[in-house]
Amino acid sequence: MRNRKTGIGVLALALMTAARLSQAEVRLPSVFSDHAVLQRGQPVHIWGWAAPGETVTVHFHNQALKGAADANGKWQVWLMPEAAGGPYTVSIEGSQTATPVELHDILVGDVWLASGQSNMEFPLRGFPNGPLKNGAEEIAAANHPHIRLLLVQRATSDSPLSDVKGEWTECTPETAADFSAVAYFFGREISEREKVPVGLIDSTWGGTTAEPWVSLGALGRDDYSIALRDGAELMQQKGLIDATRANFTAQNTALQAEGKTALKPPDILTQYWFPRFPSVLFNAMIAPLTGCTIKGVIWYQGESDSGPEWKQNYARVFPLLIDDWRRQWREGNFPFLFVQISSFNSPKEEWGRVRDAQRQTLAVRNTGMAVTLDLGQADNVHPPDKQTVGDRLARIALATVYGEKIAYASPEFREATVEGDAIRVWFSHGRGLNTRGKPAGGFEVAGEDGVFVPATARIEEIDGESTVVVSSANVPVPSYVRYGWANVVTDYLYNDAGLPLGTFTSEESR
Repeated sequence: MRNRKTGIGVLALALMTAARLSQAEVRLPSVFSDHAVLQRGQPVHIWGWAAPGETVTVHFHNQALKGAADANGKWQVWLMPEAAGGPYTVSIEGSQTATPVELHDILVGDVWLASGQSNMEFPLRGFPNGPLKNGAEEIAAANHPHIRLLLVQRATSDSPLSDVKGEWTECTPETAADFSAVAYFFGREISEREKVPVGLIDSTWGGTTAEPWVSLGALGRDDYSIALRDGAELMQQKGLIDATRANFTAQNTALQAEGKTALKPPDILTQYWFPRFPSVLFNAMIAPLTGCTIKGVIWYQGESDSGPEWKQNYARVFPLLIDDWRRQWREGNFPFLFVQISSFNSPKEEWGRVRDAQRQTLAVRNTGMAVTLDLGQADNVHPPDKQTVGDRLARIALATVYGEKIAYASPEFREATVEGDAIRVWFSHGRGLNTRGKPAGGFEVAGEDGVFVPATARIEEIDGESTVVVSSANVPVPSYVRYGWANVVTDYLYNDAGLPLGTFTSEESR
């Protein structure tokens, strides 16, 4: 019996040793793969997993640095900043790993994260019911060896994950076709103008509101009680849906085992959309990226926040999202550039309110907004001209991030002064305001009652500065003025840089 026990013990020991050896293999998250881009000019953060206590040595360019896996098997190193360049090879050796892990064709440049809903997700090949402007030509020309693409697969999670699904690829017609068109046009402009490798991360999901992209901890702060209350209600719904889904899955598994026909999903699993629940997209598609040093973020979202159940939250949740992401990355106030949503004939929803909430978010430090009112189509929620959107975002980045002396900002509402029965509107970046030969329109005025009515408008120059004078015979004593508030806007004002005025109101939020 003793020998038998010894034999069992030896077998168990061998199995345990084999398990430890399999766990000892050094692993890396998806943000590190062949063709990746590492952020230039900042400490290079590389991390992964190995056996607890295992020593890991990272070799990159002319650097070598050791790290040790903690009790959970996670290791990390911070290499010294590198200048733009490459291609390089990264080699990671584990003290208990027989073969080093090697990453090839690694560039050092600028990494930009692109996120949001369908207008950012919109790929170069377009959507089935809506092509990209000049899509075929753009795809055919998408050969850019110094641009790299990481397309994050859709996923949701109740808690923060440690990795995403996806891998870096070179930018080719084949890989670019399914990648965010706005991000591609933005990155192409940055790479060409700055002569630097650019890495683009596409982490998007169409139809989503802002709350799923914010961490639950941020939504739970006391000063965001509205978001927390709505989030709590949604989480209650989610608990019911999760329980229903588990029961439905169990029943179908049993039926399948018996060779019987599967059940039809109950309405609750088809009418409520899981990716709208708080934090589930942050957990799965953003949290795993926060260890990756980035240059900044470009964001295009807000259309799904225009409904009555969301409109009171967006002015609070969107700035919260920016603050939350900056806290999570721990890189300070990195650039966060976003798109003011365009026009769309969506009755019963308030796109003007969302657009103005986005404008107000410019008060957050180191942000920039690309206006797209003039690109919208009343019957198409996905305007096909993504080239101009990418270009306007790139202009902001080139001027405010890269220091180029170019015109980059749309006219921005500064103040409104009452002059008798009219209101004069003053702008920043408003030099040379013009309507391209059409009458000035899209303005409304209101008295103290806050009831807005259509108004007439004219452009007046004062000491070389463009202003707009707005009035209505129906409001003899005006108090407030707004522009571009309708869901569909057809009257545009441009500055001398050809950039359009975006939606605004002088009325404080009610």
